[in-house]
Amino acid sequence: MKLMTSASAGALILAAATAGGASAQELPGSFEGVTIEAKLIGGQQYEALYNRLAEWEAATGATVDVISKKNHFELDKEIKSDIATGQLDWCVGSNHSSFAPQYPGIYVDLREYLPEEALADFVAGNMAAATLGDRLVMLPRAQFDVSAMYYQKDLYEDADNAAAFQEEYGYELAPPETWEQVADQAKFFADAPNFYGTQYAGKEEAIAGRFYEILVANGGEFLNEDGEPAFNSEAGIEALNWFVDLYEAEAVPAGVPNYLWDDLGQGFASGTVALNLDWPGWAGFFNDPEASKVAGNVGVAPPPVGSAGIRSGWSGFHGFSVTEDCAHPEAAASLVWFLTNEESQKLESAAGPLPSRNAVWDHVIAEAEGDAYRSEVLAAFQTAAETAFAVPQTPSWIEITNVLYPELQAAILGDKTPQEALDDAAEEATMVLEDAGEL
Repeated sequence: MKLMTSASAGALILAAATAGGASAQELPGSFEGVTIEAKLIGGQQYEALYNRLAEWEAATGATVDVISKKNHFELDKEIKSDIATGQLDWCVGSNHSSFAPQYPGIYVDLREYLPEEALADFVAGNMAAATLGDRLVMLPRAQFDVSAMYYQKDLYEDADNAAAFQEEYGYELAPPETWEQVADQAKFFADAPNFYGTQYAGKEEAIAGRFYEILVANGGEFLNEDGEPAFNSEAGIEALNWFVDLYEAEAVPAGVPNYLWDDLGQGFASGTVALNLDWPGWAGFFNDPEASKVAGNVGVAPPPVGSAGIRSGWSGFHGFSVTEDCAHPEAAASLVWFLTNEESQKLESAAGPLPSRNAVWDHVIAEAEGDAYRSEVLAAFQTAAETAFAVPQTPSWIEITNVLYPELQAAILGDKTPQEALDDAAEEATMVLEDAGEL
């Protein structure tokens, strides 16, 4: 399928969809005078895509009014407030595979508004995860997320560092393969308050997700086979101690309990952090000399393995949805398609994000030939994707993380022992699941 490459290109005529689906239609379509209100995730790595909003406006005659732009944690709270107050008449919203199961009834089935031919190129696994019941509630963008380890190469190439590290820790200094090695190297490189070995997001789902993936890598379970909280285990204690140990050693910035993803990205780009486990969307930014002090000095390695020999790989993906209360769902669906079409995914993938369209994967691999950095990025993230795992399939995931992360913070700050914190979190999480009718 050949997709439109600019606003001035003609509309793409798609054949009739299968019976029961959307009828034949033009994309992006004509919606003269229509205004689409949108609530979008904010952040530096998303702005290039949002520049395409003007192209869609020029092609369709419609207008996009971005009425909210926040990080996804704040956006989630705003959407829940809108649900509670019945104010869902805005049309397009950013969504995420980890957040979507909380509110399956507020978004339209996009198959009712888009022909199957417009959906055929998406990676099947992403589309399956974007479908709740039999409803396709969002279209995946080029933001398939699994983390890899960014690091400053010159720290590992320095002979004095290599000799000192070997003497102190008894093994060769090289990009870390295990979480234990990450901790060793973070302590070795740290020189607070001027330089830190690593960093982590310390609140919201961000730290809960990192804890979850280290827990799994250590052989633990978040929920057991009966759906009960099981993270207050030996594997959970080991995982939480990793965070506590680095904080006590001043190997991470003192402010990490308040950090979210943008803080990590800007921190590593500032040149004051040695190791940074982060998402593919930052790859281009980190190597951009106009934005990053570590440009030209960035190495990328697969995520570490835990004590059980399992590679970390908490994953998910971003997307866009259309609300049931939208007055112009056809126009909104067109916008969602436009922001996730082949050209949009090529644009986003150029900065590092992993695409969710098969054709764009082929394009990205071809484009990386001869580019050592992009090839290294792709290799690291492809390794990560091979063993990636999603969050537990419970609609209460976000609510559980909301009671878990303050307990993780309490342990990090020394207010509770890791066992006390996880026991308290497990008790609170059990109540969340009971209130939701899942236990």
